[in-house]
Amino acid sequence: MNEIGERLTRCFSVVFPHLAETDIPLATPSAVEGWDSMATITLVSVIEEEFGIEIDPEDIEHFVSFETVSEYLNNKSVAR
Repeated sequence: MNEIGERLTRCFSVVFPHLAETDIPLATPSAVEGWDSMATITLVSVIEEEFGIEIDPEDIEHFVSFETVSEYLNNKSVAR
């Protein structure tokens, strides 16, 4: 896993502390208990803080899995 993936894993761990680290790369709202709209907003806030970025509200609708969030961050070329 690259540095973005490791940092994103930490973000998911903060928002979903009950989720095993090995399960985080497979995380989706349907697979993670408690991943609702409020958890998504919290996750976005934690990611913004961790990566020092501002996420456009229109992009949040695409945050439907660990994988899509990781792709988003890699495409934004956030600081590594």
